[in-house]
Amino acid sequence: MSMDIYQHFREEEKSFIDQVLSWKEEVEQSYIPKLTDFLDPREQHIFQSIVGQHSDFKLHFFGGGEQTERKRGILAPYYENLTEDDFHIGLLEASYPNKFVQITHRDVLGSLMSLGIKRKKLGDIIIHNDRIQILCDQEISTFLRFHLTGIRKAKVEFCEKELRDFRPSQEEWIIISGTVSSLRLDAVISEIYQVSRQKAIDWIKKGAVKVNFRIVENPAFQVEEGDLFSIRKKGRSKFQAIHGKTKKGKWKMTAAKLK
Repeated sequence: MSMDIYQHFREEEKSFIDQVLSWKEEVEQSYIPKLTDFLDPREQHIFQSIVGQHSDFKLHFFGGGEQTERKRGILAPYYENLTEDDFHIGLLEASYPNKFVQITHRDVLGSLMSLGIKRKKLGDIIIHNDRIQILCDQEISTFLRFHLTGIRKAKVEFCEKELRDFRPSQEEWIIISGTVSSLRLDAVISEIYQVSRQKAIDWIKKGAVKVNFRIVENPAFQVEEGDLFSIRKKGRSKFQAIHGKTKKGKWKMTAAKLK
């Protein structure tokens, strides 16, 4: 594998690329399928880009249910028959008194992190009415059931459920098709959120914009397919695809924004 693979990706993605290359080598040498931790959409895109076209392998992603954002990957020799059980994903569910306490995604994630759980062991976290569902690596589900007993001021008791009981997020995404003069962060944010370029620059410089869960303060940051954005008080969006250029040299793009 030549060094020029790195130039297609960002500097900070180098260690993840190395990880993917070592998984690929492992499967090539052992012929044993490799199961990854949960990957965000950008990591899935990188993984797919690096090994997706290889006829000796197949790469599958599964997150525990329909429309999950975070997924585990299995890289396997092409002849392996894989099932959903091979992904070792557990589903935990608890109810809480939503009349008395408001629990957000961030609250649940915060409680999990305070138990020393790494984000990569967790899939999507869905809160719907009075129910919290957590998709996770099966290996930690018993630990979580015993130790995750309170979130904010609410007592919670998680039990294990079948994956078929998973309820996808009720979030609605609006698809946005547009054109941008460049793939700079300020240009893309301006198009998705329908604000002036200057407004987008202000948000970015104030540290209000996260790309793939990291604050990015450089308006010239280059956006790529699979990037997730979150803007303080303006909600989340994702950059889905680039579809070549218009006659005037602008990039055609599609994105999705949370309603």
